[in-house]
Amino acid sequence: MSASVDVGIVIVNWNTRDLLRGCLRSLAASDASVSRRVVVVDNASSDGSAAMVRAEFPEVTVVENGHNLGFAAANNQGLRLLGFGQPCAAEAPRYALLLNPDTELPPEALRLMIARFDADPRIGAGGPRLVLPNGKLDLACRRSFPTPEVAMWRMLGLSRLFPKSRLFGRYNLTYLDEHLETEVDCVVGAFMLVRREVIERVGLLDETFWMYGEDIDWAYRIKQDGWKVLYYPKVTVLHIKRAASRHNPRTRLEFQRASLIFYYKHFARQTPRLMHWAILAGLLIRGGRPLWADIRALSKSR
Repeated sequence: MSASVDVGIVIVNWNTRDLLRGCLRSLAASDASVSRRVVVVDNASSDGSAAMVRAEFPEVTVVENGHNLGFAAANNQGLRLLGFGQPCAAEAPRYALLLNPDTELPPEALRLMIARFDADPRIGAGGPRLVLPNGKLDLACRRSFPTPEVAMWRMLGLSRLFPKSRLFGRYNLTYLDEHLETEVDCVVGAFMLVRREVIERVGLLDETFWMYGEDIDWAYRIKQDGWKVLYYPKVTVLHIKRAASRHNPRTRLEFQRASLIFYYKHFARQTPRLMHWAILAGLLIRGGRPLWADIRALSKSR
């Protein structure tokens, strides 16, 4: 690998062999003008995913973990293998792409995304328009940060009741036209393109997050460092959402746990006490008793 490689792609897989095959086929059919290196990090799948990749896609590097490390840690494995870090190795590609195995890219996706980034050096991270199999927008592909206020409207259900409201619809920016290019707070880790220089400055994903939240935290750090995060709907990517997570009973708890970690990391210190306890109560109701230990541990560090 040379420094001229355009993009290093990391795909974290857990028991989604057939979808992973489709994803890799779509990458293989991508515009050849974009040079790339692909790493699949397999989190102890039992469906023969790693063997399939080696047999059918010999150009792809495969990392097999003995147990499920979670999304953030496994992505960091792949990123480090590609040379990304703090500092990045001399041979690291110009861009890093986090990509889910349950996505399929049109041939021009990588070329158009990279061209948009190359045209504006202030763009630090971004993602395309993601659509579900039914053709509807995957709302997670463009979001605001879950500040205490934004999270409260979502917990109260007001974001669902008034999706076109600029006050209540901020979590998923549902008041915006989905075809409008927009600078946003964050995009989703299912397809998240990040500039090499950004990783040099802000580092890799925070492995405190086992699954969920790590992409929002990364975007938060990227924006804090002065970069733009872009939603770029001129590229549309299919996302067969929750293909792996729906089979893992741990994911519901981890979503609430990720929300808790993000809140304590970025907002808890400046949140008024009454709102602070209301947020914790809401998370505890959704996460249940297993979340209480995390609340106690994080409260001690506040």
